[in-house]
Amino acid sequence: MRCRPHIAAMATPTIVDIPHNLGREAAKARLQSNIGSLGRHIPGGIADLQTTWPAADRMLVTLLAMGQRLSVTLDIGDNVVRASFMLPGVLGFAADAISAAVRREGSQLLLPGKE
Repeated sequence: MRCRPHIAAMATPTIVDIPHNLGREAAKARLQSNIGSLGRHIPGGIADLQTTWPAADRMLVTLLAMGQRLSVTLDIGDNVVRASFMLPGVLGFAADAISAAVRREGSQLLLPGKE
C-alpha cells in the first residue's frame, strides 16, 4: 500500500462588509470610541479585548469569548468597513450566523453616542 501525503486545506477567511456613510475619519473615530462596548453584544461577554492600529486605516481586534480566541482585521474605507477573520474550527459551522451578527453589531458600533 502506497501512502499519499496529506495536504491540509487552506482555511478561507470570512469577510463581512459593513456599509456606512460616515466617511473614513468619522468611521475610524466611532470604531475607536465604541469598540469597548463589543462585549455587550456577545453571549457570555468577552474575557479579553485588545485593539491595535498597525496602519492608519486598519484596526486589529483580538478577543477571547466563550473560550475561543478570534482575531478580526477591520479595514476602514470611505463608505465601508471590511471585517475579515478566520473562525476557529468549533465555530465554523456557524459562519453564516456569525457573519450576520458581525454585520449587525458592526453597524451598531458605527452609531454615535455609544461611549
